[in-house]
Amino acid sequence: MIADRWYAVLQSNELRKGKKAGIRRFGEDLVLWRGDDGKIACVADKCIHRGASLSCGTVVKGRIKCPFHGFEFDPSGRCTLIPANGSATPVPSNFKTASYAARESHGYIWLFFGTAREDLPEINFFKDIDDSFSYTQMTSRWPVHYTRCIENQLDLVHLPFVHKTTIGSGGKTLVNGPYVKSDTSGIKFWVNNERDNGQNPAGPEDIKPPEEGRVHIEFLFPNLWQNWISDKLRIFISFTPVDDSNTILYMRVYQKIFQIPVLVWFFNAMMLAYSVIILNQDRRVVITQKPVKTSLAMDENLITGDLPIIKYRMIRDELLKKNNKEM
Repeated sequence: MIADRWYAVLQSNELRKGKKAGIRRFGEDLVLWRGDDGKIACVADKCIHRGASLSCGTVVKGRIKCPFHGFEFDPSGRCTLIPANGSATPVPSNFKTASYAARESHGYIWLFFGTAREDLPEINFFKDIDDSFSYTQMTSRWPVHYTRCIENQLDLVHLPFVHKTTIGSGGKTLVNGPYVKSDTSGIKFWVNNERDNGQNPAGPEDIKPPEEGRVHIEFLFPNLWQNWISDKLRIFISFTPVDDSNTILYMRVYQKIFQIPVLVWFFNAMMLAYSVIILNQDRRVVITQKPVKTSLAMDENLITGDLPIIKYRMIRDELLKKNNKEM
């Protein structure tokens, strides 16, 4: 995984005040809880005393309490109480478990994967999605590494085959370009597919820069994606790493076309249902890919139409080397 980045790990409404949740993310078992003040904390889901699962415990005054012997841990992972020793007895400093910095933003709970420090960066999100959009959402679990899920959404070549009954109808198998803009923050590209009538496809260098207002795909490192359909309609996905072989996709339909509540509900529900159909078409094929995880140097023969995927692998490899972390 790319280190020193924020990752969305849960939807905000999945964790209520005074409640906790045991989850597996980044290949680790974690427990998150929300105190009565609404603040969120996250530590390793294993008591440092006898190894019991803290997620089976309770939340007490902003701390997580182990169900086995009552040890209590604060948001920093420090044990603050050993009942058997009495509340007046100081807790040794080595009674501490791993913790993650946690924040809440854009309707998600985020964890910082990387070296703990005071000056944490801002959460990276699409700047043109704000509170003027309404949204509806769903989750989907895929038994592959999150790189496979991401690359599927950067793939232009598969559209007329995997999605021939939906967004890939029309038999546009020939891929022109594509035109791609990229840097270490993200990737943006435009689809230029057309029917094959015996012509040669245009190369990336032959494509003129498209207008920004045209439909395009945008990806933000480490794991956020949107289909920019219009300035009032987007399909969004956060690819949340569970472990080397599993990913949770948090998908949303964002829109501000309609404002009347009943129309908002109907339109959002219809768009989400259609998006789920498309996503399931992808899932059926992606879960068959081997290996379940991708990398820059691997046994695949890529073509010009795979340029967004090539860019993704190159930038991800650069970021992994820079941060010297991998899962």
